[in-house]
Amino acid sequence: MPLAIDQPFDLAESLESGQAHRWRKLGDGRYSGVLGERLLHVRQNADGVEYQVASAGGRQTAAGADALLRAYFRLDDDISAIYADICRDRRVAEMVARYPGLRILRQEPWECTVAFICSATSNIPRIHQNMEAMADRLGQPLELAGEVRHTFPTPEQLASAGEGLLRELGLGFRAPYVAAAARRVCDGALDLDELIRLPYPEARSRLMECRGIGAKIADCIAVFALEKLEAFPVDVWVRRALAEWYFPMQKKPPDRAMVEWAQGYFGQYAGYSQQYLFHGRRREGNNRRN
Repeated sequence: MPLAIDQPFDLAESLESGQAHRWRKLGDGRYSGVLGERLLHVRQNADGVEYQVASAGGRQTAAGADALLRAYFRLDDDISAIYADICRDRRVAEMVARYPGLRILRQEPWECTVAFICSATSNIPRIHQNMEAMADRLGQPLELAGEVRHTFPTPEQLASAGEGLLRELGLGFRAPYVAAAARRVCDGALDLDELIRLPYPEARSRLMECRGIGAKIADCIAVFALEKLEAFPVDVWVRRALAEWYFPMQKKPPDRAMVEWAQGYFGQYAGYSQQYLFHGRRREGNNRRN
């Protein structure tokens, strides 16, 4: 099925930029990913993207898939206005020119929350493994063109699984944090849909009431799943980017000070600026090692 896109969009850079953790390359430019109860194979073409889709029970249906992908890739954002705003900064403008079409992804809040809890002192390949292991053990099977993937488990499924199984699946010290977050969602103590409607500072504080969710993880969840584009996560790559590009020859400020400075400097689209700085600095760092 074709999906026309008439604005800057780069499928590969967006899916490989460390935001989401259940996409894999299939070859021939195709990516396989599970969004909710749909398994999709997506490939970019000259007009946008083309995709295949299967739902639970093996149904080959495109009903609703266009809208799902448009929402997921944030094609409703006024990307021209966002670029005009964030490109006031020379370094961000360089990254936009280098990676045009890199988009922030609008992720499902529960899956995004678990992914970034799993990100603590981890790396992208291991996060991928953790997320896939939970889905393979507890999710529903989906099949498309001979490939079998699984839906991501619900909070109820992960709460029932418990810490012991999550440790067996390789989550290590993160297992009790995922189990605790699942219980909080099941008990109503954490309402992720409500957090979308709350102002950023309050949503962030609510997330940080959960064991295993500190400032950086809360900001990742806020920008990638809760519509808080002003959030500015500071991880190792962003910390290096800010220290080298914005605070050279200065003592590195603490993360909280960096976040406050970045939100004041980059403004309402600080999250987009952060993603370009993160992606550019990470690419540069990986190239240095190669």
